[in-house]
Amino acid sequence: MDKKYVVAIDQGTTSSRCILFDRTGKICSESHREFRQIFPQAGWVEHDPMEIWSTQLGVILEAMGSIGARFDEVAAFGITNQRETTVIWDKKTGKPIYNAIVWQCRRTSGMIEKMKQEGWTEYVRNTTGLLPDAYFSASKIAWILDQVPGARMRAKHGELLFGTIDTWLIWNLTAGKVHVTDYTNASRTMLFDIHKLDWDPKILAYFDIPLCMLPEVRPSSFVYGYTAREVLGAEIPIAGAAGDQQAALFGQCCFRPGDVKNTYGTGCFMLMNTGVDPIKSQNGLLTTIAASTGERVEYALEGSVFVAGAAIQWLRDEMRMLKSTPQSEEYCTAVEDTNGVYLVPAFTGIGAPYWNQYARGMMVGLTRGASKEHFIRAAVESLAYQANDLLNAMKEESGLDIRSLRVDGGACANNFLMQFQSDISRLEIKRPEVIETTALGAGYLAGLATGFWKDKSEIYENWNCNREFVPMLSADDAKKRIKGWNRAVKAALYWAEESLEEECNEGEQ
Repeated sequence: MDKKYVVAIDQGTTSSRCILFDRTGKICSESHREFRQIFPQAGWVEHDPMEIWSTQLGVILEAMGSIGARFDEVAAFGITNQRETTVIWDKKTGKPIYNAIVWQCRRTSGMIEKMKQEGWTEYVRNTTGLLPDAYFSASKIAWILDQVPGARMRAKHGELLFGTIDTWLIWNLTAGKVHVTDYTNASRTMLFDIHKLDWDPKILAYFDIPLCMLPEVRPSSFVYGYTAREVLGAEIPIAGAAGDQQAALFGQCCFRPGDVKNTYGTGCFMLMNTGVDPIKSQNGLLTTIAASTGERVEYALEGSVFVAGAAIQWLRDEMRMLKSTPQSEEYCTAVEDTNGVYLVPAFTGIGAPYWNQYARGMMVGLTRGASKEHFIRAAVESLAYQANDLLNAMKEESGLDIRSLRVDGGACANNFLMQFQSDISRLEIKRPEVIETTALGAGYLAGLATGFWKDKSEIYENWNCNREFVPMLSADDAKKRIKGWNRAVKAALYWAEESLEEECNEGEQ
């Protein structure tokens, strides 16, 4: 029977999603469920791995059932996932030994500061393409092995397995038969040599992480294994995997060096395809592996913003200023500007190009005339300012003149935000018809590995622009607003200085 669909599993930071795509890249069915965010202490973020698995399994069945799709009509499963989030589980029972430590979690900041003081920064950068930071998986693995009684010894005896979320899902979908990750997810652990394409023994030794607990590493478009009959009732190829941002780059058809996309999700992530040559950043960007279809990898420059859409969720959930996140656009357009108010949403530190893990959220420019509308608009504008910082760094690093930016992620549906991004960045902003490009990228990778699509040129024809935004604000006004943003960031960084001093003093003791 002809295959009709590829199934994309999109396991994100706040929800598990499943989308069925047809050959044209059209969404045929989708389902999603949010799951708990666990905050044991200030700056700590956890998920329940079993809840991730159960919600993901549930949405697969819901998305299939809602249109009466049969598993014998599915060509392949592709997986994309929140990156860096760390799970360690018992090899025999499949039970996690601790909650998943989420990429946003800052509990290992002291461990990373010690690593920097011991002179590891350049080695880590040259080997992994990353800067030492609590953001990545390495220190999270070490923390779990240190804190869970007997865990380190059990790991050395081969009783425990580590995985990022893609690995955890594949292991469960195959009923424990396959322990694997792809190049993109491996490149975000801070343990992987992106040049030799192998786990780095020196960094593993530094964190005392046994090699035997790490997954095999394979290309992003590759048949890793098959779903187990006892799990889904059918054996279907699991043939694509990529970290969410690399999957979005692929889903946006950014196949040429110099192509750039920005995803406005929980965080904000900008990637530029640099081809087969990695570019070493001098401005706080990361060198990472891009999703590709062969054994030869391609690379990307990446800028990471920790809090983007999460700032709007914060307005909705904690501040109770919004009933729904789309309502933010209505408030933004109700006022002409922010009345001089700026929000720096550094709730869990500040990412590229500053990389300060001690920075915290900062609201500046408040006057008696500041209203709820100004507050909300400042929060939404902060997404665009942070993305503009990344764009400027990428232009400098690559030497390329970026004329347009492809956008995706939930917040790109906000027309005000997209117009403001165009205004301050002086670029054409191109929003595709299908903004679920993260899931689409995972589907493309899986479909290419199984012949559902024959090559990249075929899927490139699927990309269609929904709307373009061009600058409407004057260049002088844009510069003035950016100047205010830069002052606000300086305030947040100044706030962080005392926290850094305290952490250093604790490390010395």
